[in-house]
Amino acid sequence: MAEINLVQLLESDDSEQFFKGAAPFMKLMTQYRCAMLEIKTKLDVLNAEMALESDINPFESISCRIKTPKSIFEKLKRRGYEISVESIEKNLHDVAGIRVICSFPDDIYILAEKLCRQDDIRVVEKKDYIANPKPNGYRSLHLILEVPIFLSSEKKYMQVEVQFRTIAMDFWASLEHKVRYKKDLTGDIENLTEELRLCAEEISLMDMRMQNIRNRIKNMKKK
Repeated sequence: MAEINLVQLLESDDSEQFFKGAAPFMKLMTQYRCAMLEIKTKLDVLNAEMALESDINPFESISCRIKTPKSIFEKLKRRGYEISVESIEKNLHDVAGIRVICSFPDDIYILAEKLCRQDDIRVVEKKDYIANPKPNGYRSLHLILEVPIFLSSEKKYMQVEVQFRTIAMDFWASLEHKVRYKKDLTGDIENLTEELRLCAEEISLMDMRMQNIRNRIKNMKKK
């Protein structure tokens, strides 16, 4: 398949050329979207099943996204990869992404384990930034999963990145992201970064305290 310059396609004034050149890219994005929805459905089913069994919903919210063409192009270029449909599928693992927000750390691990145990799921990569936070304090559980989608002519495995966070972890990550990508910040950025790191530690302790309280409530109900 010929190299596709996504930026040129997006800026093209020739609509016929755009749709002809973009067709393989749009097809791939549709496949990623289908895979993303497959994983989301699995998570929704697990959430409903676990809520029925334990009377507690494992996650509070779930969101999905497909990377924009511009974001895909910039990431390929930044990493020195060829700008092509084949290169996207081979080199990028987070084109399709799902973020699952849980109330408690325990729920993250239980939900992730049940998802990974399903017989049509392949675990490509697992990064546990909850047990092993990044130096800046970032905490989250990242999974790269492969799930089959069923096309008219074939069964094809596609990759989806799934991130699990608690509500507090997600709140922290949102603020840290704003600080990291703000181009007009001046002053003591180092001090701000350290303050965020300390906040991440406090949030982690709070998550564990809230989880312990939840567990105590569950034990009290059993008596």
